[in-house]
Amino acid sequence: MPAMPTPTSSATTSASPLAVLARSSEPATMLRRFLALDAVVTTANGLAYVAASGPIGRLLGVDAGLLLALGVFLAVFGAAVGVIAGRGRPPVLAVRAVIEANLLWTALSLIALAVWLSPTTAGAVWVPLQALTVAGFAGLQYAALRMLSAVPGLRA
Repeated sequence: MPAMPTPTSSATTSASPLAVLARSSEPATMLRRFLALDAVVTTANGLAYVAASGPIGRLLGVDAGLLLALGVFLAVFGAAVGVIAGRGRPPVLAVRAVIEANLLWTALSLIALAVWLSPTTAGAVWVPLQALTVAGFAGLQYAALRMLSAVPGLRA
């Protein structure tokens, strides 16, 4: 006689896109993983700008001094996001600050491209690409934070 299928909830049979991306359906884990991804990418980008501000500046058509300063900022910011990601339950205020900083970075990058920078073709592609990446981090972090606050018994 064939085994009877066991009833399952829709939550266990269809994973949300966020859960697929985070490889977890637990909201706190999702949030920490999205913060950690942001931390790794931001820190790596900052360290690259610090280590190679001259060559990268020439490639992008951006002043090497500006890239060096941005690199230092990004390395420090990325490390701070990493500390937040490493907490078992990241503080909501800190997570909101990261999200808002990411949105500010996105806006300032696009404004700088339109108003101030005169990049090469590579720079004209890189600046909006990195801005959209950072906006994506903010969106993922915001969605995970909202999911966390919706969990009964947990307060975000």
